[in-house]
Amino acid sequence: MKTRKRRKARITATTATVTAVGDIVIKWKRAAGLFLLAGLLCLCSIMPVQAQCVAKNEAFQSGEHVMYDLYFNWKFIWKKVGLASLTTNATTYRFQPAYRFNLLSVGSKKTDFFFKMRDTLTCYISDKLEPLYFRKAAEEGKRYTVDEAWFSYDDGIATVKQRRTWHNPVREPQEMEYSDSRCIFDMLSILAQARSYNPKDYKIGEKILFPMATGRRVEEQTLIYRGKEDIEANNDTIYRCLVFSFVEYKKGKEKEVITFFVSDDKNHLPIRLDMYLNFGSAKAFLKSVRGNRYPMTSVVTK
Repeated sequence: MKTRKRRKARITATTATVTAVGDIVIKWKRAAGLFLLAGLLCLCSIMPVQAQCVAKNEAFQSGEHVMYDLYFNWKFIWKKVGLASLTTNATTYRFQPAYRFNLLSVGSKKTDFFFKMRDTLTCYISDKLEPLYFRKAAEEGKRYTVDEAWFSYDDGIATVKQRRTWHNPVREPQEMEYSDSRCIFDMLSILAQARSYNPKDYKIGEKILFPMATGRRVEEQTLIYRGKEDIEANNDTIYRCLVFSFVEYKKGKEKEVITFFVSDDKNHLPIRLDMYLNFGSAKAFLKSVRGNRYPMTSVVTK
């Protein structure tokens, strides 16, 4: 009888551990989307807010490919939980010259045991860097959803139509439309345009507000420029970086959500992202980059 009780206790404890770890991974997954993607957004703080979305590409070229390692921390334990890749290619959209950006985040095999993570984000922008189309396909455990956004422009007004489609479980699609005199960006098009602006005149502590389409809604975001710092990536290289804070406000108090470290050169690539969570923290480190338009002059030491 005692043996059975001990065996039952071990099974119960194991089940509880698996459930707890699974919950942690699920929470990390939900945060990681914002964590990595908002990191790519941070560069928008170096550009002026304007109704006109047209700009000149000064930073990237077709064929650029960037890789990141994703880590999660819980109770003093750091664990690699996945990879992310960002690719840029020249293409056409509705028979017009365009660029296509793809961002793929994939959990490790160990992470898949608890919670499967497969997120694919795609956006099209014109050769003048105007947002045209955004799509996010998210496979989170057993759930599979697709968020989309279509952008249009008329007399200085930007309009975005958004839709979430539920594939598993099957539900009625969610749709919304939003217009603004400012340019509206999605999670990837903001990166494309922002990388072309020069932040040399930016003042430490300066705050920026901007609208961002997520595929389900348009949200006002707040970013703060913090200055410069030397940061080591996962390729044994230290980079001189611009530092930005992604913050939110609750009950009048400012809370740091994410800290971004962006290469202080013409490429303006995210080198490291730190996210502060209620149940731990997470980081993304630059692992490799190829096809970049300019030399990485922000390198301090290798």
